Amino acid sequence: MVRLLAIDIDGTLLDSHGRVPDAHREALVEAAERGVEVALVTGRSFHFSRPVADAVPLPLTLIVNNGALVKDKAGTTHLRRLLPRDRARAVLEAARAFEDSVALVFDGLPTGGDHESEIGEERQIVFERMDWDHPNRRGYYERNRAFIGRAPGPLAEMLTHDPVQVMFNGNVGPMRQLVAELRQSAVGADVSIAITEYERRDFALVDINAEGCSKGSTLAQYAALRGVAANEILAAGDNLNDVEMLEFAGIPVIMGNATDALKTRGWHVTGTNDDGGLADAIRHFIA
Repeated sequence: MVRLLAIDIDGTLLDSHGRVPDAHREALVEAAERGVEVALVTGRSFHFSRPVADAVPLPLTLIVNNGALVKDKAGTTHLRRLLPRDRARAVLEAARAFEDSVALVFDGLPTGGDHESEIGEERQIVFERMDWDHPNRRGYYERNRAFIGRAPGPLAEMLTHDPVQVMFNGNVGPMRQLVAELRQSAVGADVSIAITEYERRDFALVDINAEGCSKGSTLAQYAALRGVAANEILAAGDNLNDVEMLEFAGIPVIMGNATDALKTRGWHVTGTNDDGGLADAIRHFIA
């Protein structure tokens, strides 16, 4: 029996236009009416996930930043795995060639912090040199500019407290190179490295989280707190950062639009995010 749905957002819950299809919304509501709990499990930050959560009329749990934070819709934090600041500094040092593609993500800057007056307490994503005119960054920046701030000096100086993660983004080739270099670096074994690729857009995101922190590890921790066994979880995703979550869940579901690397694992493949694939999978396995 399915007791928990763990649903990725981009490419899974959302269609290719960034909207929640009626079929997906209705299937989630039907599942909730049967007593199934719903968690959105995403690489997005909380502020970028909340509008999606608000489009689903349910008391959702949000597992965000690839497992670093677990919050409810109101923003109350239930679990948190921050990246130690010394490891964040080591990542910035090891990736100096990618300084124009990196930002630090915080769970809100603390009141009274050294840089609060310079960038604002509400700023959650802090960059130094990132080019927001990049075609694949511009839309994100326009939607989230209230939460993005430029560091007044070197990015490493912002590390007066532990961040949620170090975030890189750019074209697929350079981001794959970055992942390879970080995994070979001295800090590579002391952090969690996740890559999300959109090959058709030639765009990728690389998130550096605390060691052992992933969608899967945090889902396991959250499920244990809720008394839910792995075989009672249906997880649906479409990209490489979903692998650990799908491996943990008793019922892993791959979207028809998923990256090819996921389709070789023998997991159930449903329809695409544009043809109600998530709704089909939910109804099939819950029924």
